[in-house]
Amino acid sequence: MNKFKKVLFYILSFTWGLPMTLMGLFGGLFLMAKGIKPKRFNNNIYFEVGSHWGGLEAGMFFFTDTTPSLHTKQHEAGHGIQNIIFGFFMPFVVSIPSAIRYWYRIYMRTNHPEVTLSSYDSIWFEGWATRLGEKYFPRRYK
Repeated sequence: MNKFKKVLFYILSFTWGLPMTLMGLFGGLFLMAKGIKPKRFNNNIYFEVGSHWGGLEAGMFFFTDTTPSLHTKQHEAGHGIQNIIFGFFMPFVVSIPSAIRYWYRIYMRTNHPEVTLSSYDSIWFEGWATRLGEKYFPRRYK
């Protein structure tokens, strides 16, 4: 991603995308106070905490388990791009529906293992986040 796009990403994250970015900033500060160091994934700052749970996007920040795959980092960074597109509407259009869907899938896997769930990316906002992440943060960004 070129320098202009990075600067634009930061400007939009701290203006139009401010609600989610503030949540990520406060979450990151809390984790740093607990001794967890931030890491970078291109223009995103992320934290690794816990195990076997995936990831959570919060503006230009995201949080993953301690063994995130490149796919997970790309996907969460893709949600960061969605944040600068949807801005103040991000919690209602993507974040809350995504969290509800995540916990529904956990519930179904735990209580109804006989039910076959569609792929994680089958809903528009998850598939789009993956495609954005893979497009703008290809393999060369680790």
